[in-house]
Amino acid sequence: MKLYIVRHGETDWNRQKKVQGHTDIPLNEYGRHLTEETAEGMKDIPLDMGYTSPLKRARETAEIILKGRKIPLLDEPRIQEIGFGIYEGIHSGGEQKEPGSDEFNLFFTDTASYVPPEGAESVEELYERTGRFLEELCSCRDLADKNILISTHGAAMTAMLNRIRGNVNVAGFWEDEVPPNCSVTMVEVHDGCASIVKEGVIYYREKVRKWKTV
Repeated sequence: MKLYIVRHGETDWNRQKKVQGHTDIPLNEYGRHLTEETAEGMKDIPLDMGYTSPLKRARETAEIILKGRKIPLLDEPRIQEIGFGIYEGIHSGGEQKEPGSDEFNLFFTDTASYVPPEGAESVEELYERTGRFLEELCSCRDLADKNILISTHGAAMTAMLNRIRGNVNVAGFWEDEVPPNCSVTMVEVHDGCASIVKEGVIYYREKVRKWKTV
């Protein structure tokens, strides 16, 4: 089995440094452009099926990459982004940075000290649900010879990759930084064991924009 795990393209809230989480924000024009470039770069990769977070930005990313391929694309709630509760919608950086953003930004700068507000998810809960998805997928014998696209989000993608690396330490969650929009990580699965082959592959021409909290 080969997995191609991709973070969705850019949204207006990405650009504005607004916290998204479970809020269902679509791709913006630039995000669609990045995704189309990614689709072009992946056009010769044979794909048998796809899984997507049900949130619009991930589903649209998958649909653009898979355009013209008559293969199933399945919604998978376990790979949607972590929920941030009342923090969703606040500006967490830049000139419009809002009160409360310092507490939220601990999620990136000091993850072990981040306290999810009421109605939000913890990093441990994110690890648990994404881990269950990965375990079920990698152990499925019917998919052992398949190439699979997985369209997801920055934190959800990081949780899956950390688990593959064997590191689910909350304090070290962001050791490898936030995956750029439309970056693709390739994973091979043999006998139920997953390993990262290539990480953070970029197919578009633009300079990668690093996500920062300040």
